[in-house]
Parts: sequence; C-alpha cells; structure tokens
Amino acid sequence: MKMTLGPRGHRHLPMPLWLQGAIVFLQVALVTAVLVLVPVFGAWLAGGFADRSAASAARLAGQVWLLLHGTPLTVSDGGLPGVFSLIPLGGTLIPLLLAWRGGRRLARASYTDQLWQGAVGALGVYALAGMGTAYICSTPEVSVPTPLGALVPLLPIAIGLVAGARQEAGSWTRLVGVDAAEWLARRSQRSRWAGSYLWSVLRAGTLAVLATVAASAVLLTVMLAVHWADIITIVEALHPGAVGAAALTVGQLAVMPNLVLWTASYTSGAGFALGTGTTVSPFATDLGALPAVPVLGAVPTSTPVFALLTLLIPVVAGMLAGWWFLREAENHFDDWLALRIRVRWLSATLSTLALGLAAGVVAGLLMGVSAWLSGGGIGLGRLTDLGPHVALTAALTAAEVAIGVVLGYVVGPWLERQPPLEDLPSREPVSATVDVEDLQPTS
Repeated sequence: MKMTLGPRGHRHLPMPLWLQGAIVFLQVALVTAVLVLVPVFGAWLAGGFADRSAASAARLAGQVWLLLHGTPLTVSDGGLPGVFSLIPLGGTLIPLLLAWRGGRRLARASYTDQLWQGAVGALGVYALAGMGTAYICSTPEVSVPTPLGALVPLLPIAIGLVAGARQEAGSWTRLVGVDAAEWLARRSQRSRWAGSYLWSVLRAGTLAVLATVAASAVLLTVMLAVHWADIITIVEALHPGAVGAAALTVGQLAVMPNLVLWTASYTSGAGFALGTGTTVSPFATDLGALPAVPVLGAVPTSTPVFALLTLLIPVVAGMLAGWWFLREAENHFDDWLALRIRVRWLSATLSTLALGLAAGVVAGLLMGVSAWLSGGGIGLGRLTDLGPHVALTAALTAAEVAIGVVLGYVVGPWLERQPPLEDLPSREPVSATVDVEDLQPTS
C-alpha cells in the first residue's frame, strides 16, 4: 500500500475504505441513538415513567431506535401478542439524512468502482448495531427478533448511502464505473427512443404523486388551523407538563409525514382508518372513540361539504404531469403510431390514452407504496388498523391521475400560448437567382 504524507509531514498508511465506512456509519448509529436517548431520559427524569428504572428507560430508547429504522416490534399486554408496525416517518428521516451525508463522505474518499468497499463496512457495522440493540432491548412485553433487528435498519441506511454517493459523484458512471452513454450508444435507435419515452413517463407519474402530496400537506395545514381550538382542548385535558408537552410535540412531529400521506389517500377517495371498523373518506366518515392525541382533533367527525372537491387534487396533479410531458417532447410512442396508422386523429387518441394509462399506473404504484409505509398499527385493542386502504388508494390514484394526464396533454398546447402558424409574421421569399451585373467589380 502506498505511503501518504499526513498534515504534519509524517508518513502513514491510508485508512482502508471498509474501515472508513464502518467508522462513519458507527457515528450515524451513535448520533441517532443519542437523539432518542435524550428525550426518553428527559421524560424519565421528569417522572414521566415512574414505574421504570434507568435500565428499563434505556431499553425503551433502544426499541424506539429500532422503530425509527422501520423495524416492527412484537408487543404483548397479557393477552395475544400484536405487532407495533406504525413507523413514524418523520423520525425515519433522521437516520436517512445522516446516511445520505455519510454516503457523500464515502464517495469523496473512493475512486471509481470502489464504493462497494466502503458500503460493506458501513452496512456491516450498522447490522451489528441493530442486532445488538434488538438482543439487549427485547423484553417480555416488547421484543424484536434478532434477524429483523439486523436487516430491517439496513433499508433506510442503504437508500441514504446510495443517494448521497450518487449526488456527490454526479453520475452513475463515476460512481460504479459503468459508462451509461457508451452503453446507450450500442443500443438501436428504437431502443433509445423507447427508453426515453419510458423514463419520461416514469418522471411524469412521479411528478403527479409529488404534486398530490404537496397539495395534501397544504390541506392538512388548513385543517389543523381550522380545528386548532379542539387540539388545544385535548392538550389541556392531558395536563402533560413542560417535559410531557415537549415529548408530545416531538412525537406528533415524527408522525406528521404519515398524516400527510393519509390526507393524500383521503383526496383519492379511498380514505383511511383510525382503528378497526372505522373509516374517514370524502364519501363517509365513521369514527369510534379516538385516542387522546391532540393532532387527531383535526380529523373531521362528519363529512365536510367541500369533501368531494378534494377529489380534484389528484386530477389537477395529473394535468400538471401531462403538461410537463408535452413540454418534454419525448412522446415517441405517438411517433411510432403515426407511422402505422395514417388516420391522425386515431393515432393521437390512442397514444394519449396509452400515456394516461402508463403515467396513472406509475402514480398508483408510488402512492400505494407510500400508503403502505405510512400505515400500520400499535398492536393493541382497536388500534391494529391505522392508515390508508392501500389497494384502493393505489387504484383510485391511478385512475384520477390518468384522467388528469390525458386532460393536461390535450390542453397543454393552449397553455403554451403559441401563436398559430397563420398568425406568424410573414417573410419575403429569398430569390435563388443572382443577377450577373451584381457580380461585376465596382470601380
């Protein structure tokens, strides 16, 4: 191994990439652990867990650490065991962003096609951290199988690592050593056109989902503002104290992304559940007794008069995606159909319907996965069914986005405000002949 000069001129061996990855992601595990330990022990010192010892509070913090990484917990309250599978997505963003930062550091330290060495060390040490936490923090009331504790936390960590490394490298070519441009150059022209079309459809469907989620976040903010008095009433009834109020606020912020995705499911028409046998949707609202969580005070107890108008949100998001696809100018499927079907109105109709169907399927799949991640249960009583109805959310979102994409693609040319050809300024034709006298030299 080549010797390098340190900052003071001393020769030393460079740190192996696998060891650097292990050290960087050990720091990620420790930072996330501290961020969980501080509020848990703060609540314990304030008397929030009067029946727990310090060791019991530490095990509770370890269980919360695993839950933030998406690991389901097996809970038992003297009866049949249940599964605590409601992942607070806001808390999951913390290890994800730290892994993203660690991935950038590893990419800066790696040559092309060497990132795997740092990734092996990083994921290896994180698997050991998850395995140890699951083994130490399991109790008769709350337990985690050791294999799940080792493997499940690797999912958000691997996603953050790859995303950060990709951003730092700037391209997959520099990251993994595969020249995508050269690979595409060896493909046929039809293959390149098909790839461009499918990539544009994928991005259009993703744009529709992002627009739907953004509008749902605005809708949730409005509902929180409208029902703010009800939320304050629940807080006052709990008498949480200063430390309890802080812990309650942190917990509600951690599940806020879940609530945004539940609102997106509401705008699709599928709605969501707040317990077994309950439903909240634009068509019907049937709620039982809700837990005393202040943020749930914003849930409507009956169907609002404007509820059906929220169904327009995915449609408008689809229109935005269809307009974007028109501006992208990658509708090669329409070009292919136009060469085979001479009747232009028929080929254009078929290609537009195909575009709406493909973008709708992409949006439905993405929204279905998001709804599945945001839902779950706490494994006790009625609260074993929390969150959106996944299959129905995916199907309705796909249909509504497909309609919107077709409308946006059709209306797009008028939104561009391009003047018709007959309205363009005319130009005098340029003569193709040259007078011989014009070529004579001047005196």
